[in-house]
Amino acid sequence: MARTHQLAACPRCAEPLDASDLYCGGCGYDLSAVPGPPAGPPPPAPDWPQARETDGTGRPAPVLRAADLPATVSDTSARPEQPTLPEGVRLPEEAGVPAEPGVRAGGGPRYVSDDRPAEHPEPPDSDYALAAPPPVPPTPPTPPGAGAHVPAQSAAAPVPPRPEAAPEGAQGVPGPNAPAPGTPGTGTPASGAPVPGTPLPNASPASPAAGAPASAPEAAPDPRLSPPPPEPGPVCARCGAGRVDADGYCERCGHAQPRPRDHMERELSTLAAVSDRGLRHHRNEDAFAVAATALPDGATAAVAVVCDGVSSATRPDAASLAAAQTAEAALMASLPRGTRPEQAMREAIEQAAEAVNALADEPVLPPEEPGQNAPACTLVAAIVTEELLVVGWVGDSRVYWVPADRSATPYRLTEDDSWAAQMVAARLLSEEEAYADERAHAITGWLGADAYELEPHTAAFRPEAPGSVVVCTDGLWNYAESAEAMAALLPADSGSRPLDAARTLVRYALDSGGHDNITVAVVPYPAPGEPVRLEAR
Repeated sequence: MARTHQLAACPRCAEPLDASDLYCGGCGYDLSAVPGPPAGPPPPAPDWPQARETDGTGRPAPVLRAADLPATVSDTSARPEQPTLPEGVRLPEEAGVPAEPGVRAGGGPRYVSDDRPAEHPEPPDSDYALAAPPPVPPTPPTPPGAGAHVPAQSAAAPVPPRPEAAPEGAQGVPGPNAPAPGTPGTGTPASGAPVPGTPLPNASPASPAAGAPASAPEAAPDPRLSPPPPEPGPVCARCGAGRVDADGYCERCGHAQPRPRDHMERELSTLAAVSDRGLRHHRNEDAFAVAATALPDGATAAVAVVCDGVSSATRPDAASLAAAQTAEAALMASLPRGTRPEQAMREAIEQAAEAVNALADEPVLPPEEPGQNAPACTLVAAIVTEELLVVGWVGDSRVYWVPADRSATPYRLTEDDSWAAQMVAARLLSEEEAYADERAHAITGWLGADAYELEPHTAAFRPEAPGSVVVCTDGLWNYAESAEAMAALLPADSGSRPLDAARTLVRYALDSGGHDNITVAVVPYPAPGEPVRLEAR
């Protein structure tokens, strides 16, 4: 763009000009906008102060003072072009936030006319000082590769606007006489140091800016909105560490947990019983019931019922439990009324058979699936009073009499409903030969809907001396068939400690192989005194 007149000096700052200058090299004034030579003599050149050699730090000292700067023109039309604001940034006045005096949004200078007094006048003899940024709290060292050095910002680079101007002297805001940045002893970063609030060049957008205060910790979740923690379940009986799931298996070692009937113990006064699943069966198909009641004459009667489920039948565990509970309930109802023990025993076995028969009306498998048959079990029971011993049975569970005087002869008080017993009774085989046959334990009598004919067996005895009555399933007597063998296993103090005696017999069967479920009840004779409430162990 050509000029109308050749100017020797800038009309604003009197900077010497060359013929090819379109803008002033000192103040950047647009020389093409001058309509003509200014009227009158040109303004005198400012008396620039002489720069000092050093300020004591080896760097040039500031030479400009506030009083030495020439005033800007008051004509707004002659103002230089304003810096362009970045997209999305608004002036504080437009955003409804009071702007800081002398600062324009985006960090550019705000031009003040000569006819308006400065909001923060400088003392006439003070050096011109730039506003220092607020002090930055100490920050941890920057890890390698995180951008430890950031170049100083250019004067034209936009700075994010401040939300509001802080009063002079407030914490973190320097006053008009604040020392320049980088001055020793000020604690402010020198030129080339990271600028507070400026993100590092290679920092992710989500990372906080250097020097920015740490964000507040996340609030704890509302416990009312959080689901309650799961209640702790039972601990594995094998490993002692894992929890047991709903299916009965340990979540840690995977082993199946003992069922409630895997091992049971009951003690009533000096009457006791123990049942164990054994080592080969996956469940306990035996059941027992022990009780004591008063007779009409004031004497005490002790009752022990032991049942063994038939494994080849459906639900043998349910059959044995139903038979034991029903027989015990029947005896506890009939004996206090004065019913003779022999008759009470027979009626109890018949009622137990009806309870097992009723289970056949509750099919578990689909009707079209083969292999479903009626539940079945065996039963043996004993009633012990002060003068009488009555036994009853159906199947191959047994009752043994062991006198307290071990020099006396022990006896087996029942006969098995089995193939081996029939061979011996018919004198076709000896007892040793019969029980050595694989058909020896095939039963010929049981409780169940598919039994041929119910024939309860009962017998009454009057022992002449004290002793113990052992009521058991074949899971025990398979390892001690004869009365002498059973008497040899029974502890001598079984009359006063029947629970320990029953535990000893069960432990012997387990140590011998535990091929079947094991159940045994030990009842001292004569019957114990006053009945005691049944307690679980």
